[in-house]
Amino acid sequence: MANRLEGKIVAITGGSQGIGLAIAQRFAQEGADISFCYRSNKAGADEVVQDIQKLGRKCAGFQSDVGLVSDGQKFIADTVTQFGRIDILVNNAGLERNADFWNVTEADYDAVLNVNLKGLFFITQAFVKHRMDVPSSDRKPGGKIINISSVHEELPFPHFASYCASKGGVKMLTRNLSIELAPLGITINSIAPGAIETPINTKLLNDPAKLHALLENIPLKRLGKPEDVASMAVFLASSESDYATGTTFFLDGGLTWNYQEQ
Repeated sequence: MANRLEGKIVAITGGSQGIGLAIAQRFAQEGADISFCYRSNKAGADEVVQDIQKLGRKCAGFQSDVGLVSDGQKFIADTVTQFGRIDILVNNAGLERNADFWNVTEADYDAVLNVNLKGLFFITQAFVKHRMDVPSSDRKPGGKIINISSVHEELPFPHFASYCASKGGVKMLTRNLSIELAPLGITINSIAPGAIETPINTKLLNDPAKLHALLENIPLKRLGKPEDVASMAVFLASSESDYATGTTFFLDGGLTWNYQEQ
Protein backbone atom coordinates (compact mmCIF):
# COMPACT_ATOMS: atom_id res chain seq x y z
CA MET A 1 0.00 0.00 0.00
CA ALA A 2 1.31 3.47 -0.86
CA ASN A 3 2.46 5.70 1.96
CA ARG A 4 -0.64 7.46 3.22
CA LEU A 5 1.06 10.77 4.05
CA GLU A 6 3.44 11.01 1.08
CA GLY A 7 4.48 14.63 0.49
CA LYS A 8 2.70 16.04 3.55
CA ILE A 9 4.30 18.56 5.91
CA VAL A 10 3.41 17.93 9.55
CA ALA A 11 3.95 20.13 12.62
CA ILE A 12 3.85 18.35 15.99
CA THR A 13 4.05 19.95 19.43
CA GLY A 14 5.94 17.98 22.05
CA GLY A 15 7.60 15.63 19.58
CA SER A 16 10.76 14.56 21.40
CA GLN A 17 9.30 11.79 23.57
CA GLY A 18 6.26 9.67 24.36
CA ILE A 19 3.20 9.94 22.14
CA GLY A 20 4.57 12.86 20.14
CA LEU A 21 7.72 10.92 19.29
CA ALA A 22 5.74 7.86 18.20
CA ILE A 23 3.54 10.03 15.97
CA ALA A 24 6.57 11.74 14.41
CA GLN A 25 8.22 8.40 13.63
CA ARG A 26 5.06 6.82 12.25
CA PHE A 27 4.18 9.83 10.12
CA ALA A 28 7.69 9.82 8.65
CA GLN A 29 7.33 6.11 7.85
CA GLU A 30 4.13 7.04 6.00
CA GLY A 31 5.98 9.57 3.84
CA ALA A 32 5.60 12.88 5.72
CA ASP A 33 8.26 15.48 6.46
CA ILE A 34 8.27 16.42 10.14
CA SER A 35 8.63 19.62 12.12
CA PHE A 36 8.29 19.32 15.87
CA CYS A 37 8.90 21.41 18.94
CA TYR A 38 10.24 20.47 22.34
CA ARG A 39 10.54 22.36 25.60
CA SER A 40 13.89 21.27 27.05
CA ASN A 41 14.89 17.80 25.79
CA LYS A 42 17.43 18.94 23.17
CA ALA A 43 19.40 15.69 23.23
CA GLY A 44 16.22 13.73 22.61
CA ALA A 45 15.15 16.17 19.91
CA ASP A 46 18.48 15.86 18.08
CA GLU A 47 18.12 12.08 18.14
CA VAL A 48 14.61 12.27 16.71
CA VAL A 49 15.82 14.48 13.86
CA GLN A 50 18.61 12.02 13.02
CA ASP A 51 16.31 8.99 13.19
CA ILE A 52 13.72 10.54 10.89
CA GLN A 53 16.32 11.75 8.43
CA LYS A 54 17.59 8.15 8.24
CA LEU A 55 14.13 7.26 6.95
CA GLY A 56 14.74 9.61 4.04
CA ARG A 57 12.42 12.34 5.30
CA LYS A 58 13.11 15.97 6.16
CA CYS A 59 12.93 16.79 9.86
CA ALA A 60 13.56 19.80 12.11
CA GLY A 61 13.17 20.27 15.85
CA PHE A 62 12.52 23.71 17.37
CA GLN A 63 12.84 24.65 21.03
CA SER A 64 9.52 26.13 22.14
CA ASP A 65 7.48 26.56 25.30
CA VAL A 66 3.98 26.19 23.88
CA GLY A 67 2.60 27.65 27.13
CA LEU A 68 3.83 31.00 25.80
CA VAL A 69 1.66 32.22 22.95
CA SER A 70 4.57 33.96 21.20
CA ASP A 71 6.64 30.75 21.32
CA GLY A 72 3.86 28.69 19.77
CA GLN A 73 3.29 31.23 17.02
CA LYS A 74 7.01 31.30 16.31
CA PHE A 75 7.06 27.49 16.00
CA ILE A 76 4.42 27.67 13.28
CA ALA A 77 6.23 30.55 11.53
CA ASP A 78 9.61 28.80 11.72
CA THR A 79 8.09 25.62 10.29
CA VAL A 80 6.60 27.51 7.36
CA THR A 81 9.92 29.27 6.76
CA GLN A 82 11.84 25.99 6.66
CA PHE A 83 9.32 23.72 4.92
CA GLY A 84 7.27 26.19 2.88
CA ARG A 85 3.89 25.19 4.25
CA ILE A 86 2.10 23.01 6.84
CA ASP A 87 -0.58 20.49 5.86
CA ILE A 88 -1.24 18.80 9.21
CA LEU A 89 -1.01 20.07 12.79
CA VAL A 90 -0.78 17.68 15.74
CA ASN A 91 -1.35 19.37 19.11
CA ASN A 92 0.34 16.87 21.40
CA ALA A 93 2.19 18.84 24.10
CA GLY A 94 0.62 18.39 27.53
CA LEU A 95 1.17 19.00 31.21
CA GLU A 96 -0.48 17.88 34.44
CA ARG A 97 -0.21 18.78 38.14
CA ASN A 98 -1.38 16.59 41.03
CA ALA A 99 -3.08 18.37 43.95
CA ASP A 100 -6.29 18.38 45.97
CA PHE A 101 -8.59 20.99 44.44
CA TRP A 102 -8.36 23.22 47.52
CA ASN A 103 -4.57 23.25 47.30
CA VAL A 104 -4.23 24.10 43.60
CA THR A 105 -2.12 27.22 43.21
CA GLU A 106 -2.66 29.87 40.58
CA ALA A 107 0.83 29.16 39.23
CA ASP A 108 0.12 25.45 38.75
CA TYR A 109 -3.31 26.16 37.25
CA ASP A 110 -1.78 28.61 34.78
CA ALA A 111 1.02 26.20 33.87
CA VAL A 112 -1.46 23.45 32.96
CA LEU A 113 -4.03 25.60 31.18
CA ASN A 114 -1.40 27.61 29.30
CA VAL A 115 0.09 24.49 27.72
CA ASN A 116 -2.97 22.25 27.36
CA LEU A 117 -5.57 24.79 26.23
CA LYS A 118 -4.33 28.35 25.69
CA GLY A 119 -1.20 27.29 23.84
CA LEU A 120 -3.14 24.76 21.77
CA PHE A 121 -5.73 27.43 20.95
CA PHE A 122 -3.26 29.97 19.59
CA ILE A 123 -1.01 27.47 17.81
CA THR A 124 -4.13 26.21 16.05
CA GLN A 125 -5.07 29.78 15.21
CA ALA A 126 -1.61 30.38 13.73
CA PHE A 127 -1.91 27.20 11.64
CA VAL A 128 -5.35 28.20 10.36
CA LYS A 129 -4.14 31.70 9.45
CA HIS A 130 -1.25 30.11 7.57
CA ARG A 131 -3.63 27.85 5.64
CA MET A 132 -5.78 30.86 4.77
CA ASP A 133 -2.73 32.73 3.47
CA VAL A 134 -1.60 29.95 1.14
CA PRO A 135 -2.76 30.75 -2.42
CA SER A 136 -5.49 28.35 -3.45
CA SER A 137 -3.35 27.24 -6.40
CA ASP A 138 -0.60 26.10 -4.00
CA ARG A 139 -2.81 24.81 -1.17
CA LYS A 140 -2.94 21.04 -0.93
CA PRO A 141 -6.45 19.85 -0.05
CA GLY A 142 -7.25 18.30 3.29
CA GLY A 143 -5.74 20.56 5.93
CA LYS A 144 -6.04 18.62 9.18
CA ILE A 145 -5.76 19.30 12.90
CA ILE A 146 -5.37 16.46 15.39
CA ASN A 147 -5.56 17.21 19.11
CA ILE A 148 -4.16 14.72 21.59
CA SER A 149 -6.73 15.11 24.34
CA SER A 150 -7.41 12.55 27.09
CA VAL A 151 -10.11 10.27 28.44
CA HIS A 152 -10.27 12.95 31.13
CA GLU A 153 -12.14 15.27 28.80
CA GLU A 154 -14.98 12.89 29.70
CA LEU A 155 -13.84 10.92 32.76
CA PRO A 156 -13.34 12.51 36.21
CA PHE A 157 -9.77 12.40 37.53
CA PRO A 158 -9.75 13.38 41.23
CA HIS A 159 -6.78 15.54 42.28
CA PHE A 160 -6.20 16.68 38.70
CA ALA A 161 -8.93 19.32 38.38
CA SER A 162 -6.93 21.75 36.26
CA TYR A 163 -5.93 18.97 33.85
CA CYS A 164 -9.54 17.86 33.47
CA ALA A 165 -10.65 21.45 32.92
CA SER A 166 -8.07 21.87 30.18
CA LYS A 167 -9.07 18.67 28.39
CA GLY A 168 -12.75 19.53 28.69
CA GLY A 169 -11.88 22.79 26.98
CA VAL A 170 -10.11 20.93 24.18
CA LYS A 171 -13.22 18.80 23.71
CA MET A 172 -15.49 21.79 23.11
CA LEU A 173 -12.87 23.69 21.11
CA THR A 174 -12.61 20.72 18.75
CA ARG A 175 -16.36 20.63 18.27
CA ASN A 176 -16.69 24.38 17.81
CA LEU A 177 -13.84 24.65 15.32
CA SER A 178 -15.21 21.77 13.27
CA ILE A 179 -18.03 24.14 12.31
CA GLU A 180 -15.92 27.26 11.84
CA LEU A 181 -13.18 25.58 9.83
CA ALA A 182 -15.35 23.40 7.58
CA PRO A 183 -15.76 26.14 4.94
CA LEU A 184 -11.96 26.29 4.73
CA GLY A 185 -11.75 22.56 4.05
CA ILE A 186 -9.96 21.97 7.37
CA THR A 187 -11.01 19.09 9.59
CA ILE A 188 -10.26 18.87 13.30
CA ASN A 189 -10.52 15.82 15.55
CA SER A 190 -9.21 14.69 18.90
CA ILE A 191 -7.71 11.46 20.15
CA ALA A 192 -8.45 10.65 23.80
CA PRO A 193 -5.83 8.19 25.07
CA GLY A 194 -6.36 6.32 28.30
CA ALA A 195 -3.42 4.93 30.27
CA ILE A 196 -0.43 4.89 27.94
CA GLU A 197 3.13 3.79 28.66
CA THR A 198 4.81 7.20 28.51
CA PRO A 199 7.22 9.20 30.71
CA ILE A 200 4.28 11.09 32.25
CA ASN A 201 3.12 7.77 33.77
CA THR A 202 6.47 6.71 35.22
CA LYS A 203 5.22 6.79 38.83
CA LEU A 204 2.22 4.63 37.93
CA LEU A 205 4.38 2.12 36.08
CA ASN A 206 6.62 1.81 39.15
CA ASP A 207 3.75 1.29 41.62
CA PRO A 208 2.52 -2.33 41.32
CA ALA A 209 -0.57 -1.78 43.50
CA LYS A 210 -1.82 1.24 41.55
CA LEU A 211 -0.99 -0.39 38.24
CA HIS A 212 -2.92 -3.53 39.18
CA ALA A 213 -5.95 -1.47 40.26
CA LEU A 214 -5.90 0.40 36.95
CA LEU A 215 -5.58 -2.76 34.86
CA GLU A 216 -8.62 -4.18 36.65
CA ASN A 217 -10.60 -1.28 35.15
CA ILE A 218 -9.33 -1.80 31.60
CA PRO A 219 -11.31 -4.50 29.79
CA LEU A 220 -8.37 -5.27 27.48
CA LYS A 221 -6.17 -5.74 30.60
CA ARG A 222 -3.18 -3.81 29.32
CA LEU A 223 -1.87 -0.30 29.05
CA GLY A 224 -1.74 1.32 25.66
CA LYS A 225 1.49 2.08 23.87
CA PRO A 226 2.45 5.32 22.12
CA GLU A 227 2.35 3.38 18.86
CA ASP A 228 -1.37 2.68 19.42
CA VAL A 229 -2.02 6.42 19.45
CA ALA A 230 0.24 6.95 16.44
CA SER A 231 -1.78 4.44 14.40
CA MET A 232 -4.99 6.35 15.09
CA ALA A 233 -3.25 9.63 14.29
CA VAL A 234 -2.17 8.31 10.89
CA PHE A 235 -5.77 7.46 10.07
CA LEU A 236 -6.94 10.94 11.09
CA ALA A 237 -4.13 12.59 9.12
CA SER A 238 -4.83 10.59 5.97
CA SER A 239 -7.51 10.93 3.31
CA GLU A 240 -9.24 7.89 4.85
CA SER A 241 -10.77 10.18 7.51
CA ASP A 242 -11.79 13.08 5.27
CA TYR A 243 -15.44 12.92 6.36
CA ALA A 244 -14.62 12.91 10.09
CA THR A 245 -14.56 16.22 11.95
CA GLY A 246 -15.47 17.50 15.41
CA THR A 247 -15.11 14.05 16.95
CA THR A 248 -13.11 12.56 19.80
CA PHE A 249 -11.75 9.07 19.14
CA PHE A 250 -11.27 7.25 22.45
CA LEU A 251 -8.27 4.97 22.62
CA ASP A 252 -8.39 3.48 26.10
CA GLY A 253 -8.93 -0.29 25.98
CA GLY A 254 -12.51 0.26 27.17
CA LEU A 255 -11.50 2.14 30.35
CA THR A 256 -13.87 5.08 29.98
CA TRP A 257 -17.03 3.02 29.95
CA ASN A 258 -15.87 0.55 32.61
CA TYR A 259 -14.37 2.92 35.14
CA GLN A 260 -14.85 2.48 38.85
CA GLU A 261 -12.68 4.62 41.10
CA GLN A 262 -10.50 2.54 43.38
